[in-house]
Amino acid sequence: MTRTLRFIDSHTGGEPTRVLLEGIPRPARGRIREWYQEIRREYGWLLAAAVNEPRGSDILVGAAYWPPTESDMAGEVMFFNNVGLLGMCGHGTIGLVVSLAHLGRLAPGLHTLHTPVGNVRAFLREDGRVRVQNVPSYRHRKNVAIDVPGYGGFIGDVAWGGNWFYIVEHGQDRIDLSNRDLLTELCWAIRGELRARGITGRDGAEIDHIELSSARDAAPGNDAKNFVLCSGKAYDRSPCGTGTSARLACLAADGVLGAGQTWRQESVTGSVFEGNYESCTVDDDGVAWIKPSITGSAQVTAVGELLFDEAERAADRWA
Repeated sequence: MTRTLRFIDSHTGGEPTRVLLEGIPRPARGRIREWYQEIRREYGWLLAAAVNEPRGSDILVGAAYWPPTESDMAGEVMFFNNVGLLGMCGHGTIGLVVSLAHLGRLAPGLHTLHTPVGNVRAFLREDGRVRVQNVPSYRHRKNVAIDVPGYGGFIGDVAWGGNWFYIVEHGQDRIDLSNRDLLTELCWAIRGELRARGITGRDGAEIDHIELSSARDAAPGNDAKNFVLCSGKAYDRSPCGTGTSARLACLAADGVLGAGQTWRQESVTGSVFEGNYESCTVDDDGVAWIKPSITGSAQVTAVGELLFDEAERAADRWA
């Protein structure tokens, strides 16, 4: 039996997003955060096949989208990549909003999307740029020191921005595309050391994103340049929306960036997100929480259909 999935592709600052518009049934009960296991169990093979070779590549991020069932929402979305489901995706949200606008499903204005980690608000501007009001973000641990065999010592912060990050102020090899292979292997080694030492996010959550940041390497007018390695060992071509949110949380906790101030985050490819936060609230445990916003733009690149044979179900590409 052949399955057909309608899709629309875009890229946000160089990082691609593939939105699946039809073909993944909406679970019958519960909210989207309760769908994780059901979606993976029933349709994980289909999502994996939609973004991996031969239809995609390791850098492609997918978004399973379901139209709104309530008047005050723009729909529900579950992001995923080459190795599994994601909590949130900033560049993917920008790509989704621009894609829905291209199809005539969204007009300029404020829209609410339901994600597995909470509601995200996205403001589509008349000029096509999108401001994403991300989920509340915070720093979980400061100055976590590790020694990575073959690379030396590193000190970084563990922070949440919709995914878990280990963020390092990097002063060694330049953050530049010419060093992408070296930086990829470094980040992969850092992730492996975090796992080996049992260093996690809150409640034992795996830290599956590594972010290197450098003010030295940023272009004039930008505050920092980053290199973000995602969970499937693909580096982010955009400045990473959830990574920028996590970075803003660390800056806010340190008193470096005030509410309403703009942080210009450059990616390894040179694309830029503008980030800021509304307010910083310290909870009873002394954790500083922020409500970050990320602004960027996306370009629609393709609209079409993907065809799948049920025989592909036997190959679990997320195993």
